[in-house]
Amino acid sequence: MGERRILLLQVRDDQQAEDQERRCFLRCCRLADDELVTWNVVARPRLSWADARDAEALFVGGAGEHSATHEYPFTPHMSDVVRRWLDEQRPFFGSCFGHHFVAAHLGGEVTVDPRSEEVGTFDVTLTEVGCSDPLFGRLPRRFPAQLGHHDRVATLPPGAEALAHSDLCANQAIRLSGAAYTTQFHPEMDVADMRERLLIYSDGYLGSDERFARVERCLRPSTESEELLRRFIELFCA
Repeated sequence: MGERRILLLQVRDDQQAEDQERRCFLRCCRLADDELVTWNVVARPRLSWADARDAEALFVGGAGEHSATHEYPFTPHMSDVVRRWLDEQRPFFGSCFGHHFVAAHLGGEVTVDPRSEEVGTFDVTLTEVGCSDPLFGRLPRRFPAQLGHHDRVATLPPGAEALAHSDLCANQAIRLSGAAYTTQFHPEMDVADMRERLLIYSDGYLGSDERFARVERCLRPSTESEELLRRFIELFCA
């Protein structure tokens, strides 16, 4: 039996993507299979506090075909749980959709912006705050990360601090109060995961075989960002 109970909220219509995302988090967090509990809010939208409260940390992953700029059956239930979790300043990490969802529901602004779309491997740069952060400060000032998004956080929620940016997006990572972080990029994914994810969502994110081939040729390893989730657990779930 594992020693921890981490709850990962998933937002997936596709079973292949749901299973792959779980494997990605297990590997990068270095968790035993029974230490990661997953809850797909698309399939089970009525998430309650009782379903989450016993977890040591709460993660929110990506979404593929969903946007935090829209309302879904799961939105009010998930928002209530995430808000209460953050109010209690418990360990939280949001990746991609999780990044957007937190910003949108804590008073920030999320916008659909095709001009700032990043699909593939891109360089991310730490801010001064990021360089001194206990989690992000161990990263190089500039590092590659895996990304796949149409939306971006245009305005930070009150009290949030920007930890990283890219050439196209000003808010690649943010820190909230307590042990709460979100990233536009996917620290749970390596280059092989990114290639597999692109195949699953190629119609929605790439649209043509030519663009897929072009993006695939530019994929690079993202070793540094893949250490973030393991360090997060070491720092805040000891």
